[in-house]
Amino acid sequence: MEKFIFIAFLDVMLASLSMFQPVICSSNFTDQVALLHFKSAIKVDPTNMIKGGNWTTEANFCEWIGVICSNRRQRITTLNLSYMALQGRLSPYLGNLSFLASLDLRNNSFHGRIPIEIGHSRRLKKLVLQFNQFEGNIPSDLAQCQNLEKMSLVGNRLTGGIPREFGTFPKLQLLYLSLNPLRGQIPSFLGNISTLQFIGLSSANLTGSIPPTLFNRSLTLVDLMNNDLSGGLPSNLCSCWPSIQVLQLSDNQFNGVIPETLTQCKELLILALSYNRFQGSFPRDIDRLQKLQELYLGESNLTGTVPRTIGNMSSLQFLDVISNHIEGDIPSEIGKLVNLKYLSLQSNLLTGKVPQEIFNVSSLRTLSLATNSLFGSFFPGSEQSLPNLKKLYLHHNSFGGNIPQYISNFTNLILFSAGYNQLSGPIPMSLGNLKNLIFFEAGSNQLRGETHSSELSFLSALSNCQSLQFLALGSNPLCGSIPKSIKNFSSSLQILYASDCQISGRIPQEMGSLKRLTTLSLNDNDLDGNIPSSIRGLESLQMLYLDNNHLEGPIPDEICNLTSLGNLLLQQNSLSRSILNCIGNLSSLQEFIVSWNNLTSIVPVSLWSLQGLILLDLSHNSFIGGLPLEIGKMRAMNGIDLSQNQLFLANCGNFSFINCSTSL
Repeated sequence: MEKFIFIAFLDVMLASLSMFQPVICSSNFTDQVALLHFKSAIKVDPTNMIKGGNWTTEANFCEWIGVICSNRRQRITTLNLSYMALQGRLSPYLGNLSFLASLDLRNNSFHGRIPIEIGHSRRLKKLVLQFNQFEGNIPSDLAQCQNLEKMSLVGNRLTGGIPREFGTFPKLQLLYLSLNPLRGQIPSFLGNISTLQFIGLSSANLTGSIPPTLFNRSLTLVDLMNNDLSGGLPSNLCSCWPSIQVLQLSDNQFNGVIPETLTQCKELLILALSYNRFQGSFPRDIDRLQKLQELYLGESNLTGTVPRTIGNMSSLQFLDVISNHIEGDIPSEIGKLVNLKYLSLQSNLLTGKVPQEIFNVSSLRTLSLATNSLFGSFFPGSEQSLPNLKKLYLHHNSFGGNIPQYISNFTNLILFSAGYNQLSGPIPMSLGNLKNLIFFEAGSNQLRGETHSSELSFLSALSNCQSLQFLALGSNPLCGSIPKSIKNFSSSLQILYASDCQISGRIPQEMGSLKRLTTLSLNDNDLDGNIPSSIRGLESLQMLYLDNNHLEGPIPDEICNLTSLGNLLLQQNSLSRSILNCIGNLSSLQEFIVSWNNLTSIVPVSLWSLQGLILLDLSHNSFIGGLPLEIGKMRAMNGIDLSQNQLFLANCGNFSFINCSTSL
């Protein structure tokens, strides 16, 4: 989330600092030759706008796509070929464009080294090569571009340190080198650039502390996220950076106390300190940051409580304090944050009930209160609506009560996670009205189906959610059978967890319609009858758990059509006859467990050809005959249990991964 926001902010800054003046151009031989060399170095042009467009000598090069020339001299001042998916090397002839002021090649696939000849472009003000595949060191020759104001090399494969010569830039305002495998420390000479306003060095393998020289009074944006930086934050940070608007230091090793004086940075819009080693409590007087829109303090060892004065921060849109040691209750004053879009208090020590004032924050899109010690009913007695809510995380608390019918008022909900609580009552049929629902998880509660129906009718309602991909209801006393309407999930459902739910009856033939299903977990239920032959329709299935039921009859031949199957668990049923000869078709199989059934006959030779098999359990059946020595060639195997059968293997003791019980 924080990195995405920074990249968006980067594009805004580059756009706001750009000046283009479209003009009508005439020919100039030197510039034309340079561009033709540039064109010849391009090997792939998916849009064919350069290789097959108007970049020919028959057209005025000032009218070529992406080219802007000056009025008076008719020389190229701007070359903008961004977002064109071009591939190739960057021609050194670009250095001959002596009047070039702006070069923007962002979001292409240029590779190789950045030509040192670009340093010849003495009039260059803007250099944007971000999100390409450049490698090698950053050329120190770029420092010869003494008029450079903006440089972005973000998202390449550049290595080595930042050239010392960069400290001599007299006009540089923006320097973005993030998302490159640079190394070493932040060089102190960057503090010599008195004009610098924006600096981005995130995800650059940097170590050490922030050099004191970098505390330049002109800085507005500092992004040092996702490095290995350490040390404390100085108490005079805000007096050094009085204009700071964006301060992003997350994912480092900063320590010490978050200075109370940080609330003196009155211009702050984004403050990101997550995933560090700070000490102490939630910053007091945080409400002094009246302009703050985004506050990230996740996993920073913070203690204490969420201050009630946080309700005064009317501009706040994102509040994230995930995985700290915050205790006490959730302040009702959060209900005053009318612009709040994202609230995460997950994985703390919060107690008490959820204040109903939160339902007044109609702007909320994500609400995460999971993994705390909250209790009571999350949903108030009267009907409520959070029309913009998309993600609701409540799992691992002690919430009780019902999921109300009015949950359908959360019309934009795509994710609902409430597992490991004490929710009870029927799963509401109104869930079927949530047309955008993708993820529904409510396992390990006391939820049930509708009392008036022997079928799990809520599944019929949920099948109206055409986007639903993940459905987890395990360890609830649902008490009912699977309806035939399960076939309506055919276009969406990928994962179905419904183990230990007191589900009875047969597995319907219609289950075979779920062509996108990758995981089917119906173990520890009361299912009976045969495994349906329609199972062949589950063409994407990777994990099938039907263990600990009352299934009978043979293992259907159609299972051999499930070539992506990795886990097949059928133990503790009443299955009979033999293992399929076609079992060798399941080349992806890693776990195969059929213990405690009524299987007979010999073990098919094809089973021993499954070189990826890690765990095999055939115990407590009635298999007969000998076993081949090829078992010893199954190098991936961690364990085989063949006990309580009528099998034999000479020199069984030579195979340490086999349970060689005398009752083989």
